[in-house]
Amino acid sequence: MSTIHPPLEPGRVYRTRELAAWSSNAPRLARRLVDEGLLVPLAHGLFAHPKPSRFGPVPPRDEEIMRAFFDGSPFVFTGPEYWNALGLGTTAVFAVPLVYNTKRSGTFAFGNRRFLLRRVAFPEQPPAEWFVIDLFEHAEQAAAAPQALAETLVGALSRGRFDRERLTELAKRYGSRATQALIAGALDAEAS
Repeated sequence: MSTIHPPLEPGRVYRTRELAAWSSNAPRLARRLVDEGLLVPLAHGLFAHPKPSRFGPVPPRDEEIMRAFFDGSPFVFTGPEYWNALGLGTTAVFAVPLVYNTKRSGTFAFGNRRFLLRRVAFPEQPPAEWFVIDLFEHAEQAAAAPQALAETLVGALSRGRFDRERLTELAKRYGSRATQALIAGALDAEAS
């Protein structure tokens, strides 16, 4: 008698309950698929179906892990990779991805990947200006002096790199008073 396998998508992360579509006992099906090498456990109730490659199985993308973990709740990746891309002179590196979300805070491991999760407010589709505010809020973690960032921001604004109105609006909504003052000072300095 041959065993029937559910149509798993390579690179996708599944929650145990998603496997209920193919079995009345989803945990038992998950264990069987792990034993057969079709699923890899990442955390309690999360399993990846690795994408095959000639070098071995490819782990799931970070975004896919977070999609399954947060189960439809919004999240956004931020941190040095995004801050450094702003062109404001930072070159920080974190050992783990920083993920803002609406559910959990702490450091979490999924398989052999770790993530730093923070439950904070953020826009669902963050523009570059939001990442500027986020960088100012975490200047110390990015090994940058806030005043030096503000001076670099003046140059970026004069080159038209960021939208002034959006920067002001996002600073008011997501920035501390200190960040709002630095952003306002950079905007004033660029305008004069």
